[in-house]
Amino acid sequence: MQDTTLQTTDTAQDAPARPTRVRWFFIGLLVIGGVVNYLDRGTLGVANTTIAADLGLNTIEMGVLLSAFAWPYAIANLPAGYLVDRFGAKAMYAWAAGLWSVITIITGFARSFSFLYAARVALGIAESPFFTSGLKVSQRWFHKDERSLPLSLINTGSQIANAIAPPLLTFLMLTMSWQGMFMVVGAFGLIVVAVWVKLYRNPTAAEEAAIKGLGEEAAAERQAAKGSWGSLLKQRNTWFMVIGAFGIFYTVWVYLTWLPGYLHTSRGFSLTKTGWIGALPFLCGIVGVLTGGLISAWAIKRGVRTLTARKIPIVGGAVLAAAAVLPVAFVQSDVLSITLLCVGYFAAQIPIGVIWTLASDLAKPAQVASLGAIQNFGGFLGAALAPTVTGFILDATGNNYSLVFIVGGALLLVGATSYGVFVKERRDS
Repeated sequence: MQDTTLQTTDTAQDAPARPTRVRWFFIGLLVIGGVVNYLDRGTLGVANTTIAADLGLNTIEMGVLLSAFAWPYAIANLPAGYLVDRFGAKAMYAWAAGLWSVITIITGFARSFSFLYAARVALGIAESPFFTSGLKVSQRWFHKDERSLPLSLINTGSQIANAIAPPLLTFLMLTMSWQGMFMVVGAFGLIVVAVWVKLYRNPTAAEEAAIKGLGEEAAAERQAAKGSWGSLLKQRNTWFMVIGAFGIFYTVWVYLTWLPGYLHTSRGFSLTKTGWIGALPFLCGIVGVLTGGLISAWAIKRGVRTLTARKIPIVGGAVLAAAAVLPVAFVQSDVLSITLLCVGYFAAQIPIGVIWTLASDLAKPAQVASLGAIQNFGGFLGAALAPTVTGFILDATGNNYSLVFIVGGALLLVGATSYGVFVKERRDS
């Protein structure tokens, strides 16, 4: 009996315990990183009128500055994904977050249009590895059936920041000037970097074997398996994911860039009221991101195939968002309009975390960040075009937002169709 007991104990000790607490702590660090990431992006938007008055910039120059981030960010996603796959999430996230924090601090010293423009371009490039790093972390620390929730949590950071940025950044700007606002936000980022470098680690081979149900040797070989970055561009899934992300992100960025203008000019709300009402859709967005991850995880537990479990919130969310956004073009009631805008943004955020999870399902382990980055590149093409196209529409229609919402709703349906019909399970992930 004693021998049997010893044998059982040894076996239990040899079997690696499945990590649960530490990996969720790492996800928490990435959520905080996401908040800082989006606060950095939001600084110029909150301070734009103050900076324009201080530096003597006209509306055209401010418009160029407000769009300077998106294009470099979209393009930089392509090499960023490869670099995260090549050098790992710990190193790339640390370098990226450190760089974007320093850039934000330096922006506080800007005294010219050219300085600000260069800083925004540099910020877009520096921030490009963030979400791909989060994708890589989830791929290393979570089984494929579990990834939708941690990735959705990581994406809530951006929504939390969108909701708190106007009051928080305005407070910082009023108490310590717009220069001080940039410096404080940048300094907070450096604290996050220090904590990340000190505490984050990759799973051991034993932990990864326990997470993914593989032998230690098989887990190490699986992670080390290589695939060319260019091979992803030969896959039909990649292109339909790009198209799908374009359609969904386009409408999200109409919200991010033109919602205050719509509430103020079209609905006639005061600037103060616009600030508070404009936060409501973004608060709903926090719930939407989490809802998508929970729906996908629930579907998998119910025995639904992985790809189908991803498509349900992606397609369902995009269709629901279109159903809410399209009628905004025709309603007269302020209350109904705001309600539809809240439902629309809530629904448009349901797919966001699951879209990233889908990349981890369809890519080889060594290409997860690369595929996620290519998909995000497509999304940010839509994000970069949304402010400009919306501006042209408003200029051509005399500030009538009807066509803005029709285009946004139509592109949401394009995104739903691209993911729902054309993305197919072509390999076992």
